[in-house]
Amino acid sequence: MSELEARLKSIPKVELHQHVDGSIPAEVTWDLMRRKNLQPVATLEELRRRLELQEHEEGTLLAYLDKMHYPLWITQFYENIVRVTEAIVDEAAAAGVTTLELRYSPVIHTFAGLTPRQSIRAVLSGMNHARKRHPIKLGLIVIAMRQHGPHIAKILARQAIAEAQHLHVRTGVVGFDIAGPERGNPPRLFGSSYEIARLGRLGLTVHAGEDAPAEYVWEAVDALGANRIGHGCAAASDPELVRRLARDRILVECCLSSNEHTGAVPRGARHPIHTFLEAGVPVAICCDNTTVSRTNQLAESARAARAIGIDAVEQVHRHADEHTFIRPETALKEGDD
Repeated sequence: MSELEARLKSIPKVELHQHVDGSIPAEVTWDLMRRKNLQPVATLEELRRRLELQEHEEGTLLAYLDKMHYPLWITQFYENIVRVTEAIVDEAAAAGVTTLELRYSPVIHTFAGLTPRQSIRAVLSGMNHARKRHPIKLGLIVIAMRQHGPHIAKILARQAIAEAQHLHVRTGVVGFDIAGPERGNPPRLFGSSYEIARLGRLGLTVHAGEDAPAEYVWEAVDALGANRIGHGCAAASDPELVRRLARDRILVECCLSSNEHTGAVPRGARHPIHTFLEAGVPVAICCDNTTVSRTNQLAESARAARAIGIDAVEQVHRHADEHTFIRPETALKEGDD
């Protein structure tokens, strides 16, 4: 192990933008499929190619999102959701993550009969089980999918509050988000759900500026009151918006590998994280989807270190922990699940 690798491994790493669906280890998906004889291909390696974005598939957000298709076959059942969540936390802990916020859309896991509340509880149960094995801060961000519309988002905001961490002495929901196809679904349409989440004392983050212009980031800030922005690549092209993010200390969750894979940042181009750091905008180094992007937090931190230096990476993680939605006063009791 090189000196750089050893130092990166020792840095306490903060992960603020990681999706459950796109981060399930391929081996776990394969095992759960085989148990019911539901595997669509003959080998694990063939399945891996369907779960991980291949080089010829890079360049669009929709192609990237399509990689979540097969995991949904197995995440319709409570016990499976618990298991995949535990596996994700185990992998994050192995990569040196000490603060982990997972994000998850409950509705797309209810097709076999789970309620949204049960779907949320399944992830929280997995997080609580894993937390007993790892000294790690954990919290869940509930996602409303843009394509499901503003009314479903309001329902989910209320469901999220019912499992809010600050109301329970265990790992719980810490934030609210919208994700999914960005173009044609501007943030302002979801104002009511964000007002509900704000009143429920949830942290507010918004997928914005990944596959849409800077205007969507402005709306996330002005219309939704976002504390953080997911991806936010388009914001770097608007100097006034960059100044606003810096002034109000609105953190941008930067996903270096994922942004290249979706075409948000052309391969080989300078990533917006440079612009944000130069302007004093808080940032976090994030994985987005570890399986789809074939990465983990250690690999993303190494990639960032090659671009901005290891000292800057260490500072980014230290400051990112100040922007986590996880409440410090919440502790886990023995026996809680």
